[in-house]
Amino acid sequence: MSTPRVEFRWVEKSFGGVHALRGVSLTALEGEVHALVGENGAGKSTLAKLLAGVHVADAGELRLDGRVVRFASPAQALAAGVAMVHQELALCPDLSIAENFALGRLPRVAGWVRRGACEARARAALTELGLDVDPSRRVGELSVAARTLVSIAAVLDRGARVLVFDEATAALDEREASDLCARVRALAAAGATVLWVSHRLSEVLAIADHVSVLRDGAFVRAFKRGEADEDALIRSMIGRPLARTRASGAVADAPLVLSVRDLVSPRGLAGVSFDVRAGELVGLAGLVGAGRTPLLEALFGLDPDARGEVTVEGRRVPQGDVRAALAARIGLVPEDRKRQGLVAALGVRANWSLGLERRFARLGWLARAREAEAAGESLARLGTQYASLEAPVATLSGGNQQKVIFCRTLERDLALLLLDEPTRGVDVGAKHELHELVRSVAASGRAVLFATSDLPELLELATRVLVLCEGRIVDDVARADATEERLACAMSGVSAGT
Repeated sequence: MSTPRVEFRWVEKSFGGVHALRGVSLTALEGEVHALVGENGAGKSTLAKLLAGVHVADAGELRLDGRVVRFASPAQALAAGVAMVHQELALCPDLSIAENFALGRLPRVAGWVRRGACEARARAALTELGLDVDPSRRVGELSVAARTLVSIAAVLDRGARVLVFDEATAALDEREASDLCARVRALAAAGATVLWVSHRLSEVLAIADHVSVLRDGAFVRAFKRGEADEDALIRSMIGRPLARTRASGAVADAPLVLSVRDLVSPRGLAGVSFDVRAGELVGLAGLVGAGRTPLLEALFGLDPDARGEVTVEGRRVPQGDVRAALAARIGLVPEDRKRQGLVAALGVRANWSLGLERRFARLGWLARAREAEAAGESLARLGTQYASLEAPVATLSGGNQQKVIFCRTLERDLALLLLDEPTRGVDVGAKHELHELVRSVAASGRAVLFATSDLPELLELATRVLVLCEGRIVDDVARADATEERLACAMSGVSAGT
């Protein structure tokens, strides 16, 4: 029987009077993958960060191999064999892989850095993980999946035997996520203990030996492998089952909202043509680099090099002009909410009103009371949770940050809503709410075009799916004909059944 490696005993943590953890106790065993699931704000990431030394518990104790430990920093945790690998990877993009491996421990002889030794050590660690990558290559040139694996190799090289993953697959496509999960399972089989935080429940069920459910900062229950399915996890996470619905098909004679002809761009578009009608929810499928994000950004005027014909409600929209896109009643919820959708240092109110300031301006002054009232009403309609309208938006959970962006975008009178990975890093409850919101947008007669790397989400939400491969549309699939097999084959450039 495996022995306990990590033990949380009655752990508590608060931030500004808000309880993030309420007496949580759970145990992760040697050689297992232990997953943490729960809604945004349930305490998953906080618990993971306590183990990794990012936060310090207010009460309770943490045990590692039976000994009580208290990590005041990630460096202390790493020295004890605990390391964190998360979505926003702690690598320096302008340094080589070998230089990243050697940060803080450069091998020197007589004051000179031994670059050959750096590269040899990095190469050995990469090979141990099964990676065939040149250690002299700059990290910024690597894909997100490759950077994730490099991060794992780097912490293993520093002696880590407890690995903490926080949404490590959020930016990966299905194939990359599957590969990472297989490697993580192999690490556990070799004796490592893995704490795995993820919103992807199918992934959790595939990878985890044990799953612990948190709700509102408290431990709810744990499941062994095979004891739960997705519905059981959801009921434990939110206290109720979710009503699952699918979008209805679009009316064939509905008004044409978006028409795209021969759209090309050096950013990854090679002659894209398609139409979207009022009430349609059109999904974009494709592997990383297929052209989904470049297409959405070109439609919103963010690509000055895009060429082709785009019309919205019969009026041509010039390329490379965001103002023209806004005037054409196009709205975009971007892929990266932290870098493209929000200003972390500003409050919730200020982020909600970005681009809407003129609505609350009078004689050159901003009517803040009217702005705050409108923001509160808008955010309440989507059940957005926040301590104060003036609280930094960075203090909100990922799901609530996404709701701020949705609410701001939908304050405009839109004809076309563009969504890029709209539920990435969002818990199952918030995901359901956002799906219902998007359906209501389409039901009101507007057109929706969305990109997601989550195939089940495509099948649940889309009335039609356009499959992109190498910058071209290679399949146009009606909802009734869409299956994961057909989409996956088209994304890979092969025909289903071959």
